[in-house]
Amino acid sequence: MSEEILTNREQDTEEHWISISDMMAGLMVIFLFIAISYMLHVRADKEKIEKIAVTYEKLQSDLYADLEKEFEKDLHKWNAVLDRQTLSVRFKEPEVLFATGESEVRPAFKNILKDFFPRYVKVLRQPDYINDIAEIRIEGHTSSEWEAGVSPEEAYIRNMELSQDRTRRVLQYVLLPDLSGNQEIRYWLKQYLTANGLSSSKVITYSDGTENRGESRRVEFRVRTNAEKRIVEIIKREKKE
Repeated sequence: MSEEILTNREQDTEEHWISISDMMAGLMVIFLFIAISYMLHVRADKEKIEKIAVTYEKLQSDLYADLEKEFEKDLHKWNAVLDRQTLSVRFKEPEVLFATGESEVRPAFKNILKDFFPRYVKVLRQPDYINDIAEIRIEGHTSSEWEAGVSPEEAYIRNMELSQDRTRRVLQYVLLPDLSGNQEIRYWLKQYLTANGLSSSKVITYSDGTENRGESRRVEFRVRTNAEKRIVEIIKREKKE
């Protein structure tokens, strides 16, 4: 009798351990599926990021190429440069732009803007770019200097006021019908064109790190593309697929 009871207990123990091993095997399969699913998700996210990067890089590269093609013969005579990284056209001859300490746009700079701005807008409104424009920034930059006896903090504030006044004057000028075109184009520009006075927050420096005061006094036209919007669209499209 005791042997029969012992045998039954051994059978129950074996069945108990078999149940546990079956359960552990099932859990391992579940964990394996979770791991595989996670790896596939990471891989899909990586592919999305790569696609976004390629899309953004191509847009930036194509826009730079078209701006360079449009203005390559004029940049030198305007003493301007086209920056590949920021897609900005930088006018860097302060004596031509404004009188010292003044915000009135000088006639020489008006003549440059009269030639530059309509062609600039024409490039940005091409079918390949018009839906990817987030902002067209007119940026006014100054050096850090001001009158003698003024503290650096006060000089920064005064230069901020001056740079803001100057960019507003430039914006006001380029929105004239002769430069901005018909009413449809002016309406479009009012959605994207902004005036931004930045004082001496982004000075140009020499290779040794010291401020290049002449180069720092400048006006830039910089376009920002809506890469963020494209990122959201790509992710949404991928989720639907």
